Amino acid sequence: MKSNKTVIVTGASSGIGFAVTKAYLDRGYNVVGNARTLDRLEAAAAKLGNPTNFLPVPGDIALPATAAVLFEKAIAAFGKVDILINNAGIFVAKPLAEYSEGEIEAVIDTNIKGFLYPSQQAAAHMAKNKSGHIVTITASLAMQPSAKVSSIMAILAKGGLNSATRGLAIELAGSGVQVNAVAPGIILTPLHGNADEGTRNFLKTLSPSGKVGDTQDIVDAVLYMTDSKFTSGTVLPIDGGATAGSW
Repeated sequence: MKSNKTVIVTGASSGIGFAVTKAYLDRGYNVVGNARTLDRLEAAAAKLGNPTNFLPVPGDIALPATAAVLFEKAIAAFGKVDILINNAGIFVAKPLAEYSEGEIEAVIDTNIKGFLYPSQQAAAHMAKNKSGHIVTITASLAMQPSAKVSSIMAILAKGGLNSATRGLAIELAGSGVQVNAVAPGIILTPLHGNADEGTRNFLKTLSPSGKVGDTQDIVDAVLYMTDSKFTSGTVLPIDGGATAGSW
């Protein structure tokens, strides 16, 4: 069924972003997908069946110009933007002393600037419309660090996004804009697709359930957030219970 709602998804070409894009397209929503290159977006569009309501907009999401173009093209094509999914992100797991300058800058660019600039555009646009949803994909590890995974940069960036979600929800509450986050634990995506059995078994130890999730688990949480009319300022961990305590 065709819908008049429009969603922007960053990091839309693979993994969680691709799954979220497909879910909204299946609902008949218009989706504006962002990834760094047009080639990746065109490959994703082909997998989706080249739907007419999917608009690819390539560019580095760390740049304010990319965020501006995303909203300009979305509004020109579909009239307005109802939902922003800040999904683009990178995860570099290593001890703090081993991070290179380039890795630190990459995490800041993609995870922090890639949230700030699109959210600025969304806040201005959605506040005028008195409605809208901003949902950011963060990480449950930032809510409860683990001795099994050294990842201070992820904790710093994603933990900041968890707090920013609550702050922005308060800031925009009077404008009718809802702001939430979904904090995945270990989710099987192409990132882990070629992992050997030993690695996969280790990943299962990162939750007390002894399981890993899949992208549909995150899709379900995102759809809940954007369907809700009374949920805002929530960071929802989807992690098999990893943030419930120690085990």
